[in-house]
Amino acid sequence: MQIEAQKEHRWLQRLIGNWMAEGEAVMGPDQPVQTWQIPERVSAIGDVWVQCVAQGDMPGCGPATTVMTLGYDPARKHFVGTFIGSMMTHLWVYEGDLDAGGQQLTLRAEGPDCSGNGRMVQYRDVITFRDDNHRELTSYMQGENGEWTQIVKATYRRQP
Repeated sequence: MQIEAQKEHRWLQRLIGNWMAEGEAVMGPDQPVQTWQIPERVSAIGDVWVQCVAQGDMPGCGPATTVMTLGYDPARKHFVGTFIGSMMTHLWVYEGDLDAGGQQLTLRAEGPDCSGNGRMVQYRDVITFRDDNHRELTSYMQGENGEWTQIVKATYRRQP
């Protein structure tokens, strides 16, 4: 079966390359902000998927690996993907959309509440391109009151 890449797949190709991420995360209420710097390699899987692999020391976890896959499903008219990390057992399943300006991809997922109370909550991961060599990832968690709280903010610089 021959697949033809859509403009959304071409948008994902902008991610391909080597990046250095610098970020901060709030690990829980009344916890100090944790910071990190981790390299990420993004590679193509054919013309319609990308795989983002980050490996390094993560706050509160030690050495860790994360893998994000992203694609676009023309039948569903949404970006789709997954996220796993060596420090967790939950498989995150994404569905998302690109903003009208073509610079910001918002991915939605359900996952375990960071507070460890066992309930599942809604998350948003927002990837924003500032230019071809700089992007950001901002993650939000929805509280019981419906409010969204930023839990992760990372800036990425393309490496040579």
